[in-house]
Amino acid sequence: MMDTVRQLQESLHRGFIDRNSYERSPYAPKLLMNDKQKHEEVLATLLHELQRCESFFFSVAFITESGLATLKTHLLELKERGVHGRILTSTFLQFNQPKVFQELLKITNIEVRLAEIDGFHSKGYVFKHKDHYSLMVGSSNLTVHALKVNYEWNIKLYSHENGEVIHHFRQQFEDIWSQAVPLTEVWIEKYQQLYRPQAQEKIAELSPAWIDRNAMKEALEIKPNKMQQAALKELEALRTEGQQKGLVISATGTGKTYLAAFDVRKYRPRKMLFIVHREQILRKAKDDFAEVLGGRTEDFGLYTGAGQDTEARYVFATIQTISRDIHLQQFDPEAFDYILIDEVHKAGAASYQKVIDYFQPSFLLGMTATPERSDDVNIFALFDYQVAYEIRLQEALEEEMLCPFHYFGVTDYEKDGEVIDQTTDLSRLVSEERVEHLLKKIHYYGHSGETVRGLIFCSRNREAEELSALMNQKGRSTVVLTGAHSQDERWKQVNRLENGVIEYIITVDIFNEGIDIPSVNQVVMLRQTQSSIIFTQQLGRGLRKAPTKDFVTVVDFIGNYKNNYLIPVALSGDRSLNKDNIRRRMQTNSFVQGVSSINFEEVAKKKVFAAIDQTNLQEMRKLKESYMNVKQRIGRIPLLKDFLQQNAVDPEVITSKYGSYHRFLGKLKEEVPRLSPLEDQLLYLISAEFINGKRRHEVEVLRHLLKHGRITTEEIERIVQASGDVETKAATISVKRLLTTDFFTDPYQKKYGRTPLVEEDRGTILWHTAMKEALAGSPWFSVLAEDVLSCAELKNEQYGRPPFTLYQKYSRKDVCRLLNWENDESSTIYGYKTKYGTTPIFITYHKPEDVEANINYEDEFISRKELQWYTRSNRTTASKEVQEIVDADKHDNRIYIFVKKDDDEGREFYYMGEANPLKHTAEDTSMQDKNGKSIPVVRLKLQLTEEIDADLYRYLHSD
Repeated sequence: MMDTVRQLQESLHRGFIDRNSYERSPYAPKLLMNDKQKHEEVLATLLHELQRCESFFFSVAFITESGLATLKTHLLELKERGVHGRILTSTFLQFNQPKVFQELLKITNIEVRLAEIDGFHSKGYVFKHKDHYSLMVGSSNLTVHALKVNYEWNIKLYSHENGEVIHHFRQQFEDIWSQAVPLTEVWIEKYQQLYRPQAQEKIAELSPAWIDRNAMKEALEIKPNKMQQAALKELEALRTEGQQKGLVISATGTGKTYLAAFDVRKYRPRKMLFIVHREQILRKAKDDFAEVLGGRTEDFGLYTGAGQDTEARYVFATIQTISRDIHLQQFDPEAFDYILIDEVHKAGAASYQKVIDYFQPSFLLGMTATPERSDDVNIFALFDYQVAYEIRLQEALEEEMLCPFHYFGVTDYEKDGEVIDQTTDLSRLVSEERVEHLLKKIHYYGHSGETVRGLIFCSRNREAEELSALMNQKGRSTVVLTGAHSQDERWKQVNRLENGVIEYIITVDIFNEGIDIPSVNQVVMLRQTQSSIIFTQQLGRGLRKAPTKDFVTVVDFIGNYKNNYLIPVALSGDRSLNKDNIRRRMQTNSFVQGVSSINFEEVAKKKVFAAIDQTNLQEMRKLKESYMNVKQRIGRIPLLKDFLQQNAVDPEVITSKYGSYHRFLGKLKEEVPRLSPLEDQLLYLISAEFINGKRRHEVEVLRHLLKHGRITTEEIERIVQASGDVETKAATISVKRLLTTDFFTDPYQKKYGRTPLVEEDRGTILWHTAMKEALAGSPWFSVLAEDVLSCAELKNEQYGRPPFTLYQKYSRKDVCRLLNWENDESSTIYGYKTKYGTTPIFITYHKPEDVEANINYEDEFISRKELQWYTRSNRTTASKEVQEIVDADKHDNRIYIFVKKDDDEGREFYYMGEANPLKHTAEDTSMQDKNGKSIPVVRLKLQLTEEIDADLYRYLHSD
């Protein structure tokens, strides 16, 4: 308790008296804002406090369903831990909708009351901890925009339980609480009768199919949205260059059809043909084009099995009809000067090929959300590799082009310790207990709007049929649609869903694409994720905007599936195959920006992490798939830099697995020139040591050598100076020792064939004979060496001035190199080492359970700017190495902090910045060795020069 009091006193001194005070405390006052650049959200702090509190109370005037949705998973976990809370809210201005009160009633570990005082407009969040309180007070209501996006000011304070500030807050809360009305079903019914929805300005959306068209024409001129304007500009640029084909890749719901109509309006073709594979898509496209283009009704005609209009200026045809010879030959090959193929990823089928080969338009446009295919058909080749424009799911969400979503990864049904997996028998998939579990979860997480309109994706048709029967028995209204149902039946049931006659359509894969149901407000995934593409397609079914919903709820039932690692891959769009990236996104929920949210129940999250740990992202099958996607996209054997430019697999994943790209291509059996054993060894050295691009001047020196064959010491010094490295002489020597391989330990020199890249002759650096001969004798070797340098330059764009860039990752070997140490001493650094006026400190935040007692240091961040750190054991404040750190200023010693979460992250650590020791905190203490004997150690607080990134801080602290 006394320690808490002392830290609270320190926080007051720094927060309200002297911001330059050395005293720092985890209880320091803090301004909370939403800052996209710094990855800071008010919501993150609120969730952090919720997860650690013993109880809580909120006093907030306004609550929205979407704001409440961001808390639901966390509140459920609190319920399981026995943590309860109270929320005091109001009906002020009738902002709170009746449905949000229904949602609050679902959360049984929260008691809610309605304040009956005029002008209730408070915004405060209070959390009780063991011996203190934390408070968030300011401008943020419990709405998703206030917690994640809007410009808000909130102050976070701490108080001892006996403090006057918290006493006043509690007293005020209890006074209003005692007079407030409990939230009940009866109260909600009465409020519903009195409630009058607030008039809100409606913004014209991307695909306004639900707006009365005559009214819209009278009200506004239809103009392209931001995405469409950019795409139209790129399409025009393609045609200006003389291209006759173009491909647009655009996430579902972003307005591809309207984009095409705008381009046709601009192009003004004599006659246009629009082709798609389903008639319901065709009819809607015809209506949308008519809306944008205007003109006579007879200008727009359908060409389907039911009727063929050949005279219309704008013909909308199903591929099934127009690809038949009897219909195709009705048209002259040059009949259409503009042809558009929607859902063009299907164009590999023979019917599409037949139509494409027959017609000779002036311009052919293809549109798709998912151009990647698992078969051998290359969609990019069909369009001469001319991608006019591309916007994927994450970008579309950030641009607010799609309906926001709240994703909930929940645990699938468990019985006798066994969770559903890919081998589970059908009888368990549709057991009474699993259906009850399903209904309980989808009820708790809810939906936007008054009526649920949901899609449920299952793994098998039989499962869908039996699930529908059981749900109907329990009072839900569902139907099943499978591949066996006709197009008319599918269209009929979609209309029934949109009109509220049924609540759910249960299916397997037929709605993955090619279906437009804007009103869908709940998507339920009751099957394992087979691919990130299918996951994104199914998620996309709910992302079209509609006036009947503010967001879509996605409930994903996560069992013991091997492919669970694909969930974070799909949500983030990260195709790097880098496990560390995936883990960090999972912990920080840094998948999408904006008002959408990603939430995992704790058990479900552990199952995803288990799948990440167990999967081999470097296996040839995955690397080959990524390779083939890039190869198809660019129409040739890609180079490593192409993977970066196409946001595909990280080239370092390839080179770390195979040593060099040439070796990888050999495994793929690509027909490329051979390299001699020595050339192969030299390429291995260049790839292993320089592809990461962590030090710009190394790459520039190699570039100079490739161009001129030699470089002087003075030229290297100029390159180093230009890079911003202040240690010019030391950095120049360091670069030389790398190129001569003198920097490396003997095992590394042996691994690299003991052949240096360069040699020095009286101050001039020249290619070593072997390297010179390789470059002169093998054009392929030169291409690959140049490619590694291009890769390094692209990767270097994420790095700043030497030596280190905040939050980038470095190995101990990297640190020795970037600090200009003469040799790689990584094997003897362990936790830290002082040399040449530098002390890098390496911390593994969560140590393995079997770590030896004498190295099990309790290093931890007290706050985002202060680290409590321990020296090696058997050291005291009198030890020389300790004094060099404590008195760093006297010894002209710079301290660098590197941290990784645990050993699963591999050999690299996040760079947290430079630190200064708080000298007065250095103290001799002790720890136990493996035999239980007390041994000396020094504890010291280190103050970072900059606060740690909020996402990274949360990641390190997560379990």
